[in-house]
Amino acid sequence: MNASVRISVSSLRAHKRRFAGTFLAVLLGVAFLAGTLVMGDTLRASFDTMFGDATSGTDAVVRSADTITTPGESQGVRQPVDTDLVAAVEKIPGVAAAAPDIQGAGQLVGANGKPIGGQGPPTLAGNWIDDPELNAYRLAEGRAPAKSGEVVVNRGAAEKGGLHIGDTTTLRTPDPVEVTIVGLATFGGEDGMAQVTFTGMTRSDAEKYLTAKPGDAASILVRAGPGTGQRELVDALTPVLPTGVEAITGQELAEENTDMVSGQFLTLFTAFLLVFSGVALLVATFSIHNTFAIVVAQRTRENALLRALGASRRQVTASTLVEAGVVAVVASAAGLAGGMGIAAGLQALFPAIGFPFPEGDLVISALSMALPLAVGVVVCLGSALLPAVRAGRTAPLAALRETSVDRSGASRTRAVVGTGLAALALAVTLTGVVVSPSLWLAGGGAVLALAAFVVLGPVAATSAVRVLGAPLDRLRGVTGALAARNALRSPKRTAATASALMIGVAVVSLFTVFGASLKATMDQTVSRSFAGDVVVSTPSFGAGGSGLSPALAGAIGERPEVDTAVGLGRGVAEVDGKGRALTVTDPVALERTFDLGDIRGSMRGLGADGIALTEEEADKQGLKAGDTTRLVFTDGQEKTFTVRAVYGRSELAGEYVITREAWAPHRTQDSDTVVAVSFKDGVTASEGKAAVEKVAKAYGNPEVQTRDEYARSSAGAIDMMLTLVYALLALAVLIALLGIANTLTLAIHERTRELGLLRAVGQTRSQLRAMVRWESVLVAAFGTAGGLALGGFLGWVLVKASDGASSSAFAFAVPPGQLCVVAGVGVAAGAFAGLRPAGRAGRLNVLHAIAAE
Repeated sequence: MNASVRISVSSLRAHKRRFAGTFLAVLLGVAFLAGTLVMGDTLRASFDTMFGDATSGTDAVVRSADTITTPGESQGVRQPVDTDLVAAVEKIPGVAAAAPDIQGAGQLVGANGKPIGGQGPPTLAGNWIDDPELNAYRLAEGRAPAKSGEVVVNRGAAEKGGLHIGDTTTLRTPDPVEVTIVGLATFGGEDGMAQVTFTGMTRSDAEKYLTAKPGDAASILVRAGPGTGQRELVDALTPVLPTGVEAITGQELAEENTDMVSGQFLTLFTAFLLVFSGVALLVATFSIHNTFAIVVAQRTRENALLRALGASRRQVTASTLVEAGVVAVVASAAGLAGGMGIAAGLQALFPAIGFPFPEGDLVISALSMALPLAVGVVVCLGSALLPAVRAGRTAPLAALRETSVDRSGASRTRAVVGTGLAALALAVTLTGVVVSPSLWLAGGGAVLALAAFVVLGPVAATSAVRVLGAPLDRLRGVTGALAARNALRSPKRTAATASALMIGVAVVSLFTVFGASLKATMDQTVSRSFAGDVVVSTPSFGAGGSGLSPALAGAIGERPEVDTAVGLGRGVAEVDGKGRALTVTDPVALERTFDLGDIRGSMRGLGADGIALTEEEADKQGLKAGDTTRLVFTDGQEKTFTVRAVYGRSELAGEYVITREAWAPHRTQDSDTVVAVSFKDGVTASEGKAAVEKVAKAYGNPEVQTRDEYARSSAGAIDMMLTLVYALLALAVLIALLGIANTLTLAIHERTRELGLLRAVGQTRSQLRAMVRWESVLVAAFGTAGGLALGGFLGWVLVKASDGASSSAFAFAVPPGQLCVVAGVGVAAGAFAGLRPAGRAGRLNVLHAIAAE
């Protein structure tokens, strides 16, 4: 074994450049994995700190004990508590102070007339708490609000909106309220709580604009006196609280908030990044395997001589694995350092493209360092294992051979196995998509399809390169023909080199097709369900924004240009014991503006005790028109409702509909999410839109959009996600290009004598460089074509599987323009990858090259 190590180290010293591509592939893959893990740890620590700061002075929180959680949401809705409890709480021994915490949505309008925030993080408003220990915010400039209309805002929100102390602006609650800024606040020494905006009002204003009635609060914050612990305080509070009200410690509240973010959002977010780390490492695996396969093939005579001199198979195999291990350890260690840079880069990238996160120093755990290091070593050794075994099988007589012929592409076994895998992949996929819709079956079929593509790559390489290289004969003459022949020389090598790029392009194509399909689905939904002309809407994604004033629809409806204006609000209730979202609206106007499909019963008679629901929900609940069902609201009240209508479609209208009259006794902060408007006959789109914008301006100036504009803006989150996906996949494509460049560089070393002979018989340096560049382009074109085909297929699978697993109808769309751009970038990247090997080939000394072994 010592001899094996010495041979390996000597080989590495003599041929450092051979492993440059492998080193970079491992480094980048490990760096991205380490960066992802460090980013996850950093975000968890940042949220821990943020929520800990928010409750640092609060020892106990009194709140409603019950929540109603609707499907797809992690945080339930609680009923408010009575502020009269403050006086009772303050009398309990051990309590130093108590204050009501009134919270709601409130979005400031900036100096430019545009709302601040709202695309993701919440835009909050609440009462300014005078007790500095119970208030998470600290007054940095100015003073606290003293009279109606005065507010304190966090300094970050003021800077974003160009607002200063003394300025007057609008606060959307959602009803527009004119406010004057009298103070600026900080949170934990920062300009705000991450990207959350906060507006502090007087208690009377907060009760007036953020609650259904005076005397309601989200919770009561309690501070303990000297010598009283948080648990002791909660134990003292619990016996005196009314039924349905609970007390928890401030520490428990911070942990709840952290778990809500870390347990769901951060887990999903980190898993999302880990998927791309896996893609990068998978691409790196192909590049690493290809490098070692070429190196072993080039050292056939050297290994055979070692075997002839007495080296055992185990020693030759171990020698190759030691080389791989040294490269793996050094590259992985360098990758850990690169991971720190990637984590810092991600921290800066995500806020820039709309993913706001709290700031904080990088947190580096032992797992974040050990796991990427181990993965890098395992991936590198695993990729080198088959070439190492092949090296150990080298016969001593191979030292007498000059060349070997690569017949891997023509392998009948490979063709049979690959065809079988492809047939199995198709069968499993169609079962999971058509016969029995299942994301798991569809995913299994996708993995099998990827395996089939990889296995069949060498078989398809010969035909594919001939087809792709056919134009080169006419365009580039002998140079093009030689480039095609070089690419055909080793189908297995060409396929392995192209496979790395194929995977990167396939994932890019997959997300491109899926994103286009989601946009088409949104457009289809709006076109099919919405019969109106314009829409007044809130942000299309995120928790931010304050919603729209419920009075806006009525004000728009009074305009002479408008036929119908209907606002869609949101409520929550338990329907037969299960949390459900309710659409609060005028059912008659809803039926006129939206296509609800077939309706059994009537939307006209809902009144204060009637409900309408979709056919799908009615079947689940076993209900029909005329039946009754029990609803439990967040205020704890139960009421029996009669099903007066069952309708067919729910994409925009929601699954349950009640009137504002029915919702009014149970509402908290009332708002609409959208107002749909239909114009009278003869009113042009521009005239009607201008009339609606005139009314909307007085209600905080929300955006007025046509149907097409509304569909496009609703898909805004898709564009943002695709931007992130492309940025993350750039690393995988870069690793693939390094693999192409490294393969060509090694191939040039392998063909040194041949290239020298070509130069000797008259080939110019420029022709030689062009030959190598076109070979790179052909390999990249093969990988890109395979990636587009695989990505398009997987995109179709994902869309159809989602369609089968969801109640909504998904539309499949292929964006030819975007896929052409992907194809162009893939081929151009191949040309770029060939620049360095081509330059090296052009610099070869003719005489030295001819004399090379």
